[in-house]
Amino acid sequence: MIEIIGLTKQYGKFTALDHLDLHIGEGTVFGFVGQNGAGKSTTFSILATLLAPTSGTAFVNGYNILKDPKKVREQIGYMPDFFGVYDQLKAEEYLDFYGASYGISVNERKKLIPQLLELVNLTDKRDSYVDLLSRGMKQRLCLARSLIHDPEVLILDEPASGLDPRARIEMREILKELKAMGKTILISSHILPELAEMCDVIGIIDQGKLKAQGSVAEIQEKLQGAKSMMVKVNRNIERAFAFFEDNPDISEIERHEDGASIQFLFKGNAEAQQQLLKACIMQELDLVSFAEIETDLEDVFMEITNGGMES
Repeated sequence: MIEIIGLTKQYGKFTALDHLDLHIGEGTVFGFVGQNGAGKSTTFSILATLLAPTSGTAFVNGYNILKDPKKVREQIGYMPDFFGVYDQLKAEEYLDFYGASYGISVNERKKLIPQLLELVNLTDKRDSYVDLLSRGMKQRLCLARSLIHDPEVLILDEPASGLDPRARIEMREILKELKAMGKTILISSHILPELAEMCDVIGIIDQGKLKAQGSVAEIQEKLQGAKSMMVKVNRNIERAFAFFEDNPDISEIERHEDGASIQFLFKGNAEAQQQLLKACIMQELDLVSFAEIETDLEDVFMEITNGGMES
């Protein structure tokens, strides 16, 4: 669906984007995470044909951004990180204006606009003036605007920026609906946990370079070379501790203050993890729980952007 090849953008001696290569399959929700100034908005602006690259190119649904910019624009719905609204326009009029700009007929717009307002939970605000809406409502209206021509690809630059917790949840639920509709979605943020639960794949960019790509679990496993595990036993914790300590695939083993839990890093794959569990049962370790610990996403992000991993 989206193919980025050697994409580079320079401003004089400053390199904003450094030979970016990326493939995003159809129907994928791809999260682009990086600090402010890392290259996220530059990438999105180039994909939206609003900015010319210094070198390299990209394809959106088979169309070259340099040779077929008009066709590319037909494929995408672009929501920038900063967008303007028009004073003295109501929400419905705002969408009607953009629908007309895309050449959508009056009759089609009359059917489409109520559906979009319902999708973004703004039906009751259809007659409200845009400049009087809250920031979260404006964000959702801008998302509806980017959907007006039913694009196959959505490019959303920091859509949750500046939103309160409730507005963030509302935005996340709308994105889940769009994912269920089969849209290919590129979404950026400088906050990794904000993207993790809604994205199929995450790419971490730093100083214009892609540092890591994959699911959160894959990125952590590559980074640490092991999975963080937690085991809780009902009794005989000393015997359990000795059992895990003797396993060559286990490191950094520690006993928790509760007197029943043991945490360690396990470098084996899923099959080896299954064999370890079977061995625990065979040894009658009296397990209460045996589980992988959820990734500390902030730690992962900081370690990668501080040079802990190269793509």
